[in-house]
Amino acid sequence: MLLETPKTNSFHPRRAMSSLFSSSSKSLSPSYSLPTSLSLPPPKQTFSLSMMEENIDNVQTIINKWDPNSSSYTKVTSLFQTNRKEGKEFIKSVNDLRRAMHYLVAENATSTKLVLAQQLMQTAMKRLERELYNILSRNRDHLDPESLSSRSSTGSSNFGDDDEARSEEELETVDESIAELERVSVQAMSDLKSIADCMIGCGYGKECVKIYKVIRKSIIDEALYRLGIERFRSSRILKMNLEARDGTIKKWLNATKIAVKTLFKGERILCDHVFSASETIRESCFYEVIKEGAINLFRLPELVAKSKKSPERIFQLIEMYEAFSDMWPETELIFNSQSTSAIMSQALSSTIRLRDSIHLILSDFESTIQKDSSKTVVLGGGIHPMTISVMDYISSLADHSGALCDVLADYPRSPTLPQLQESLLESLTSSERDAVSIHLAWLILVLLCKLDCKAELHKDVSLSYLFLANNLHFIVEKVRTSSLKFPLGEDWISKHMKMVHLYASNYESMAWTKVLSSLPDNESSPLSSDIAKESCRRFNAAFEEAYQKQTSWIVQDGKLRDELKISIAKKLVPKYKEFYEANLALLSQETNLELLVRFSPDDLGNYLSDLFHGTSTSDGSHSQSSSSSSSPSSSLAPQRCISI
Repeated sequence: MLLETPKTNSFHPRRAMSSLFSSSSKSLSPSYSLPTSLSLPPPKQTFSLSMMEENIDNVQTIINKWDPNSSSYTKVTSLFQTNRKEGKEFIKSVNDLRRAMHYLVAENATSTKLVLAQQLMQTAMKRLERELYNILSRNRDHLDPESLSSRSSTGSSNFGDDDEARSEEELETVDESIAELERVSVQAMSDLKSIADCMIGCGYGKECVKIYKVIRKSIIDEALYRLGIERFRSSRILKMNLEARDGTIKKWLNATKIAVKTLFKGERILCDHVFSASETIRESCFYEVIKEGAINLFRLPELVAKSKKSPERIFQLIEMYEAFSDMWPETELIFNSQSTSAIMSQALSSTIRLRDSIHLILSDFESTIQKDSSKTVVLGGGIHPMTISVMDYISSLADHSGALCDVLADYPRSPTLPQLQESLLESLTSSERDAVSIHLAWLILVLLCKLDCKAELHKDVSLSYLFLANNLHFIVEKVRTSSLKFPLGEDWISKHMKMVHLYASNYESMAWTKVLSSLPDNESSPLSSDIAKESCRRFNAAFEEAYQKQTSWIVQDGKLRDELKISIAKKLVPKYKEFYEANLALLSQETNLELLVRFSPDDLGNYLSDLFHGTSTSDGSHSQSSSSSSSPSSSLAPQRCISI
């Protein structure tokens, strides 16, 4: 069982009994008192008066039988455990005694039977105090909050509500399928309610509540301790190192759901049932039992939220906020009275503090992106480290969209330029323009603006466009393959993928225009020898320059890399092939043909396959084609052939 009594720091029944019953051993003072002297003349003896005095004599036998001080047997024996039927008769006798005392006080306050009745009442209350203590102590496992909370509130509240209507036989035969554990707990709850009703009705509610609170509070405190919930102090939390704080938060996250949905709920069910006779006592008793544990439990998030904030800690705060959100309906249901308002106030305060801290961290994170001023250039136009870290962070935020939707509902977004606001909203469909979608899209837009600045650090304009294509493609793929695809949607992905293609097109135009323009416009027509040779020289120089640079450039995504190679090859290889075939016969008459015609059409496809892998040769040369003309030697063999 969850609340099994530990061997150490356990509750000691006999030690506590002496302190609980110290006042009772002297005298019990009910809420009413009998007059010591009256100057009224004695009334006439009536039939009803005789009956009431006779009732006092009748109950004397059973009450004195169970006088805790009458014998060693009654001191160690439990009335309700020994014979529950006789326990019910004892309760009935005490109630009869109470009615007789009320009648005598009203009709004959000088009756000598009142003194006897008062003595019998005090004896009976001592017995019931002891029985209450014994039942609570003996059934710690049977009345644990885990078992109680597993029952529906409706079902559990019906156990023993009308104890007189539920005979011993009914309790023993109610549903053969009920487990022994539940049967015992049902009996215990029924007996506790009978005792509490009787003691409260006789004016001894204070003594009843005192015993109940001591034992039940010890059960709650022990359970919370086993869940890892200790007394949280602000100074201690602030001084904790990162590892210790993480461990404390992890324990809290694991314990909170159990505490609310099991411990506090179970105690509410039991307390409502046992003290159903008095709403005031019921609420006061429940609050006193769980207030210390509940306030301490709900206070930790507020203390954590006050500690030093960093971007990484936002996820712990969100998880704590989610824990509050998940259990909030049960929390409101359990602590729904004026007496427990302090507990709800603490829970609400922690929730607000968590939300404010999340707001602040998000604002700081956005500001960190905007203020980044590093001048580091990513070699080859690859993925910038900022792109990776920011997108990992944002995608992790998207994993908590449910909590963020509530947190960001009243989040004041930074003032933005109108054109940026328009761009942001245009990227989202109207159905996706909630607080989470807009904020996550805005953070990505802030990143894209910063990447535009990073692109300007590249001296080669074509490399700047390749850098933007690489990074935006990474961002789109991160959205497509993570939880971000749900808040941002397919329209966002489609619109930004078009931007990737636009950047790629701009890269091609800037990087390969010189190579393409080195060939004559009408490449299929034969040229004069001088023009043909000059065209070859220009093409060789332009292609080798482009090849030399772009073998050191990077496109990390394989699909995008292949798309770029194929697109370049489609533009370059057919045009060069027509020029090559139209002028090869003329150029073959040259004695230095291998130096003049350095590339065959097939060579171009092989060379293009080397692009975008982040490697480069020392002289830009390449291995010889298997076809006709030779090409400069190379330390790198072509990785694949681009066919058109």
